Amino acid sequence: MLTSKTNRISLYISAIIITLLVLFALLRDNSESITLAQANSILNDKSVEKVVYSKDYVYLSTQHKYFKIASSQVTPEMFVDYNVEMKSESNILLYILSLILLLGLGTLILRFLQKNEGLTFFTGLSQTTTDNSDTNTSVIEATKSDVSFSDIGGISDVKIELEEIIDFMKNPKRYKNFGARMPRGVLLVGPPGVGKTMIAKAVAYEAGVPFYYQSGASFVQIYVGMGAKRVHELFAAAKKNAPSIIFIDEIDAVGKKRGGERSDERESTLNQLLTEMDGFEGSSGVIVIAATNKIDVLDSALLRAGRFDRRVFVELPTKRERESILEKYLVKVPHDLDVKTIANMTIGFNGASLAALVNEAALLSLRQNDFQVTEEHFYQVKDKVIFGKKKLQILSDKQKEYRVTYQAAKVILATYFNFTFEKLMLSNEKLTPVGDEQFIKHELESQVRMLLAGMVACNIKYDEHSSSAKGDLGEAKEIVQKMCQEYGMGETLLGDTHEEKRVLERLFAETSELLGSMPKLVDRVEEILVERESISKAEVIKLINEIL
Repeated sequence: MLTSKTNRISLYISAIIITLLVLFALLRDNSESITLAQANSILNDKSVEKVVYSKDYVYLSTQHKYFKIASSQVTPEMFVDYNVEMKSESNILLYILSLILLLGLGTLILRFLQKNEGLTFFTGLSQTTTDNSDTNTSVIEATKSDVSFSDIGGISDVKIELEEIIDFMKNPKRYKNFGARMPRGVLLVGPPGVGKTMIAKAVAYEAGVPFYYQSGASFVQIYVGMGAKRVHELFAAAKKNAPSIIFIDEIDAVGKKRGGERSDERESTLNQLLTEMDGFEGSSGVIVIAATNKIDVLDSALLRAGRFDRRVFVELPTKRERESILEKYLVKVPHDLDVKTIANMTIGFNGASLAALVNEAALLSLRQNDFQVTEEHFYQVKDKVIFGKKKLQILSDKQKEYRVTYQAAKVILATYFNFTFEKLMLSNEKLTPVGDEQFIKHELESQVRMLLAGMVACNIKYDEHSSSAKGDLGEAKEIVQKMCQEYGMGETLLGDTHEEKRVLERLFAETSELLGSMPKLVDRVEEILVERESISKAEVIKLINEIL
């Protein structure tokens, strides 16, 4: 894209020259002067098609040429056989219309030159293959944010943190007169999908300022120095249109700690970013907001005072915040739902996952030709959103028996140990998503028992189990391995593979004993799964209270 001042000036000059040339071509007198003898010869040949008389000249138009002769040389008798037209002496209106037309034409030409990269008509400039600036950068333009805080649910704490920034951008003199300055940079820290980009857009919308969005990865260029140039152009554009907001998403892509590994391009880009932020003046009116989910890998120079000196942590939404987010997404979706129920079944979901869940439920409702979205639609698409869609296998009657027993045992122990879930479907691959939160030893052991329950129940009833236990068994082994080798929860602080085996076998035996004591409960849950292919936690609790 042609962005330099020299090229822009050249384009304007080129357009003006082209316009003048076209205007000259249209308005100039392009007729050929002839003598009186030549005029009489043309008139006698009857080749003249049109005669136009003016004060100075008489114009003779033939099929192929246009002639003129001085009016003083001719007599009226020469044109008795012709219809003579009088040429208007005032052509001001014609000139004005022609000028307007040609100015419009010049504008179109200018736009064409600007859009066609590398076109240097009448500029005397040549593009070279070694000039990487035109091929690796683009015009950095601000966008007008259309996302407000009212469009985002579940960010009340974050909103309070950022309202001060918004007020500063609206009333900078208030802070300046008080001798206070706002942070030059705000770092939004949180896992993917929690809405960090939307929050930055909302700040720009509420403050009513231009919003410059760039991804950290976009600064990482092949050519050394291009990333640094891009950073400079970004900050220059923002300062020119201050007050404004620069938002750098995934800043860890360019702001990682500088260490022994050599990367001239990455380091030069980071150094340029640090320099630009140091160069801010208190009255520049530019706020830099960045987002990351890996604050631990950022260079310490980025985090010191005067750069990203304010950090806002955006966590996964709580139950109440999930309710608020769901209400936003369900506004235009016809539904018959208790939002609290959906919030309860979406523990561990971020804002993006909740949006996907609502959309998938709505699509399923449409496919089934239902008039509104119900809880059942959410239960059916929940696993698709969490784990991804898998091709469902067609089970034989025998395989389905094993599947029913396997799932019945899992849901019973998940309810028995009070795990967080709302409903189990016969097709569920997993009952609850794996989380990174902290657990106590007995909680981890309960998770392992639940993961082993299906395999144990099949061994008790059929003396064998199917290969579908692979996923749960692998997850159980992983938990036991972490317990022994990372958490110090084994028989010794420094556990080994032999200890992992003993722990896993102990939990397997305890699960067998527990399920062996409740055969009637297992049978009853199996009956419900065969009939409906689903069962809720509330139903299992009711059965446990009745049978045990």
